[in-house]
Amino acid sequence: MNERAEDLTVEYEEDGQILVKELDKAILSKGAWATVLFRYQEWRASTGDYGPEKYAIRRYQKSGGEYRQKSKFVISSAEQARKLIETLTTWISEDQAK
Repeated sequence: MNERAEDLTVEYEEDGQILVKELDKAILSKGAWATVLFRYQEWRASTGDYGPEKYAIRRYQKSGGEYRQKSKFVISSAEQARKLIETLTTWISEDQAK
């Protein structure tokens, strides 16, 4: 049960094996809606180790005192994350210059 935004996680375990390992998270907003940025790795059974880091932005809505996931966006590589950061930085800089 996830009553607090701080309790939200992407970590997932099945049969004692952590299949999605959460490395870190940042709560971007909380309230009736919460937005959380997660840093994680997925277990690769074929190689017996965890794959490269991935990032996900997830939106949760609080209903009945509990947060429920409503949407997600996966940033699948460090390169995609860099492009996202670069674009947002440019847009914010342009907006502040107005």
